[in-house]
Order: sequence, then C-alpha cells, then structure tokens
Amino acid sequence: MELRSEYLNVCLEAVYAAGAELQRWVGRFEVREKGRFDLVTQADLAAQEVVRRHVLGAFPNHGFIGEEGGAHSAEHEYRWIVDPLDGTTNYVHGVPHYAVSLALEHRGRLLVGAVFNPATGECFTAVEGQGAFLNDHPIRVSGVESPDGALAAMGLPAGMTPDSPDLKVMLKALFRCQSIRRTGSASLNLCYLAAGRFDVCWSFSTKVWDIAAGVLLIREAGGAVAAVDGGPFTLDDPRLLAAANERLLAQVRQMVVEAGAG
Repeated sequence: MELRSEYLNVCLEAVYAAGAELQRWVGRFEVREKGRFDLVTQADLAAQEVVRRHVLGAFPNHGFIGEEGGAHSAEHEYRWIVDPLDGTTNYVHGVPHYAVSLALEHRGRLLVGAVFNPATGECFTAVEGQGAFLNDHPIRVSGVESPDGALAAMGLPAGMTPDSPDLKVMLKALFRCQSIRRTGSASLNLCYLAAGRFDVCWSFSTKVWDIAAGVLLIREAGGAVAAVDGGPFTLDDPRLLAAANERLLAQVRQMVVEAGAG
C-alpha cells in the first residue's frame, strides 16, 4: 500500500509539472505535422521530457514509453506510459480540452494512473483496488444501461477514410444513442466516462499512451472495458469499447457487429 502511494505521488508530481510546462508554451509554440492531420508542437516534446525526468528520477530502474518517442527499454518489469499532450489540435487552436495522461504498468497490470487538464485544473486519478477520483473526490460511472439513454464519446483517426471503423460505428450510433460527442482527447473521454459524464466510449485508432490511465480509471469507477471483438482488453491491443456497465457494453458491441466494424 505504501509503495502504491509513492507511485501515485510521483505520478501526480509528473502530470502537474508537465501541465505547467504546457501552459508555459501557450502562445509561443510552433506546429508541425508528424502525419496527415496529426500535429505536434514543442510543448508536446517539452512536457514529455518533464514527465520522463520525474518518473525515472524517482524510479531509475523502471521503463518509459511516450507518444513522442524516447522509449527507455520497454522490457522493464515496470513501465510508465505517457501521452504528454492528448488533444494537441485542441491545444493548438486554444480549445481548453487537452490533458497529460500518465500510467504505471506492471506486467500488463495497470497500477496507478492520472490524467490532468491544466486548462481546467481537473485531475483524475486511480490506484488499482482503491477507486477513482476527480480532484480527490470519489467518482463513479453512470447507471445508464441502454444506448438510447447514453451520451457516447468517440474519436476519429487522423487521415480518416470512408471505411474507417470508427466512422462506421458512429453512423450506427447516431440512430441508437441519445447523442454523440467527439472531443479531441481520448484520455479525457475515458475520464468523463469514469466520472459519469459520458456513458459509452469506443475507439479503433488509439495507442497505448492514449488510454492506459483512462482504462484504469473506468475499471476503478465501476465501469467495463473490452477489446473491440468483445473479448478481454489488453494493453497489447489498445483499441477498445468502454461503457458504464456490462449490460451497456454488450449493446455497444452489438452496434459494432451491425456496423461491420469488428
């Protein structure tokens, strides 16, 4: 228990420091494309370096993997997984919906996670077996059990094509769910589901750093996460379906099947 607390403390220190770094870059960064419609700024790189220094300074024998490269031996028993700026397009356009996402994995198990939006001051945290929290207040998924009462969140891949599975499911969900949101931040989508703001999420294009902390948050808030084929979710394949409960998740999975997307 004491070691878990130490992991969480370092995790929080890292995301708060990275968030402050992001805010320092506001209005003075340059933007480049690392892929079609996939942006990166100096702020992404600087924030990741801040996280790397914090976690490896505290735990030099741990591994480290981040969206902006700089992997520190993925073969370590413990591995920190970071997206230093999830929602770069929002950040570039001044939309205050972006976050630093950080999680610690041990042999495939998620131990701690934190997602911090420095623009709003909201910090979502979870420790395996100890619940999920928003700014130290416990959070819980919603009680919605049917898509027609569900507010759904989704992402669309950079360089989307007409046959992208995310798009196929979105079109199906337009007629099944109460409403749909595309926010531009996968990590915050998952946090909002954990907090009961959203009821359903799916993504067929996420990477492990987008979702590691959010998956732990949903589980600790009482929600359900599955692979896109309906089987158990693993970090080896970070595409996912998530919902407030197993009953709703089964109906989301049925939408995916009907859409021919998985």
